Amino acid sequence: MSMPKTRETQYQVCVEHVAEQGFERMGLRSSESWHEDPKHLVFRLSRYKFVAKMLAGRRHVLEIGCGDAFGTRIVQAEVERLSALDFDPVFVEDVKARMVPRWQFDVFVHDMLDGPVPGRFDAVYALDVLEHIEPSKERLFLSNGFAALDPHGVGIIGLPSLESQPYASPQSKAGHVNCKSAPDLKALMLDYFHSVFIFSMNDEVVHTGFHRMANYLFALGADPRG
Repeated sequence: MSMPKTRETQYQVCVEHVAEQGFERMGLRSSESWHEDPKHLVFRLSRYKFVAKMLAGRRHVLEIGCGDAFGTRIVQAEVERLSALDFDPVFVEDVKARMVPRWQFDVFVHDMLDGPVPGRFDAVYALDVLEHIEPSKERLFLSNGFAALDPHGVGIIGLPSLESQPYASPQSKAGHVNCKSAPDLKALMLDYFHSVFIFSMNDEVVHTGFHRMANYLFALGADPRG
């Protein structure tokens, strides 16, 4: 069967790619989001875009709680090497099943409450994870997560703001036991880093506006405490 020809030649590469590589697949969570609430996928990918730009040029980055890792590639494109983990084997197996040669990265099952991971990293990030950790265990989670950081490493935590929760969907709120306000998040991160910078986010827009009106928060920590 002859290959279809696009009317504009610059788009022929799209047909050729699918013929050679097949269609790329979404992950478990991203596929469900695309079906149920497409705009939420945009919000989530925008969070990865922010992390990617903050960590551009880093040598080896660790993602904690990667889920289906659909957005992980955005960060991977900006750093030299990336490793990822999740505590749920179902999601890790999904990531491995969709791995393609051009975008290979290490991914493995690990519960950060069980202890640190081996190796050294110059950046660690966790998006939409801390809010699922019981407050009584948050310091164990963060201590283990940042234990593998180099002396001049960077840590990024992203989570829904406490103020956003009355407006969150039931699915979004499920499992949220530890959302935080910006001052509380900064105070917590200052126990692990000498410098902490807070960013607000509404939908896909990251800004430095009034934190109580933010749907989502990022804390970027630099210069880890010994």
